[in-house]
Amino acid sequence: MTTTTIVKCLVWDLDNTLWRGTVLEDADVVLTDAVREVVRTLDGRGILQAVASKNDHDLAWKQLERLGVAEYFVLPHIGWGPKSQSVREIAERLNFAPSTLAFVDDQPTERAEVAFHLPEVRCYPAEQVTALPALPEFSPAASTVDSRRRRLMYQAGFERDHAREAWSGPDDDFLRSLGLKMTIAPAGPEEITRVEELTLRTSQMNATGVHYSDAALRALLADPGHEVLVVTLGDRFGPHGAVGIVLLATRPSVWHLKLLATSCRVVSFGAGAVLLDWLTDRAARAGVHLVADFRRTERNRLMEVAYRFAGFMESGCACASALGNPAGGVERLHLEPSPRPGPRTMTLTAADGIPFTASAAR
Repeated sequence: MTTTTIVKCLVWDLDNTLWRGTVLEDADVVLTDAVREVVRTLDGRGILQAVASKNDHDLAWKQLERLGVAEYFVLPHIGWGPKSQSVREIAERLNFAPSTLAFVDDQPTERAEVAFHLPEVRCYPAEQVTALPALPEFSPAASTVDSRRRRLMYQAGFERDHAREAWSGPDDDFLRSLGLKMTIAPAGPEEITRVEELTLRTSQMNATGVHYSDAALRALLADPGHEVLVVTLGDRFGPHGAVGIVLLATRPSVWHLKLLATSCRVVSFGAGAVLLDWLTDRAARAGVHLVADFRRTERNRLMEVAYRFAGFMESGCACASALGNPAGGVERLHLEPSPRPGPRTMTLTAADGIPFTASAAR
């Protein structure tokens, strides 16, 4: 049984697709209530929406503002270039795989042009717009606090990026200027849907690519030998939401890191390294070894680099053999931990109450 890949971003054409009429011929184009509801519904499900339209930018944007929907579109590409190029740039800007994008247009030639250059992008005719919310690829399993505010978080992210581009000093100074605050805490029953969503949506910084279902996560929550931790991040621009998960089996002499995943949105903040340093420091204080599961995929090279940089490597240590044989394709990386310094560019608060700060470096 195959799993439907959920669409992360829908790219809209404008003329005779989002609205009725053409900007260059009609003074006032018309947005139907049915299409407006599609835009709102997808936004509420955490599906981002962008624009790829061959049009006069200023005229088209004025229509979006007049119709009261401009705020829903995170990356409007309005000009005269190929739409495949616009869709490609949107995917790259969002750091999304093309297979997680969809494109809707009234012109068969435009859909064909996008499909030819980006065959993984799913293309739909304009007459199918009102049916999109009922399709499985536009129907995430659950609605969470983070999914409902995903557009706002991405828009805040673009403001953050503009601030970074304007910064002329050292990168660490910029990160400190953000006032980054990370929190690591056990997931509660109400947060499990956020954790499950991360296992589905995160691919680049996902150590195994394994999806844990709601039922599997709740079973781990009920097991005293496991920890299910959720990582959240915020700064002066606003909340990043839940950005990481840790699934940890705790044994007397070894902790088994079954899954570590962080959102690609926080890679540039060094969130993965901070999380690994915190876990390593905690294990050192507990006097246990760490063994991490890692399965190579086409997109998670960054996670392997993070593990290696943290000191994880292949080892014949007996502690790994006590965990049994790994699943197919899974490597076991080992670390005998030592105390680590706290983060230099953010503050970290963990539920165990033990400080982990730069000033506490040993």
